[in-house]
Amino acid sequence: MYVVSACLAGINCRFDGKNCYDERVADLVKSGEAIPLCPEVLGGLSIPRTRCEMTTEEGELSVISETGEDRTQEYTLGAEKTVDIAKTIGASQAIMKEESPSCGLRRIYDGSFSNKKITGTGISSKLLLNAGVKVMTEEDL
Repeated sequence: MYVVSACLAGINCRFDGKNCYDERVADLVKSGEAIPLCPEVLGGLSIPRTRCEMTTEEGELSVISETGEDRTQEYTLGAEKTVDIAKTIGASQAIMKEESPSCGLRRIYDGSFSNKKITGTGISSKLLLNAGVKVMTEEDL
């Protein structure tokens, strides 16, 4: 069983109200092998919402919106709920959306809102890995 980023399954839940449809992920959901979820929505954020990026200031990890609002609490809550769901359904694997501040595995945006990507892991992917869930992205399929 997998948990998968809902946007990859074709659910319009991205910050801009769109999705990142991947037929392979959608097929896993259709076959009952995966549960789609959006950590950001689970954390209480709306669709659409202001774009957010991760940043580290004074050693503290934060998720900041493009308008300067600190959304770390919502992202952390969504990540915790994602792990709880993965445990509840017995998911041993996750397919997450690369570059997302929630779901990125190897790359995230750098926090400058200039489309610059850096090496990094999103909050949900990090907590899933810490919980023993194998995390991959759509790029690994």
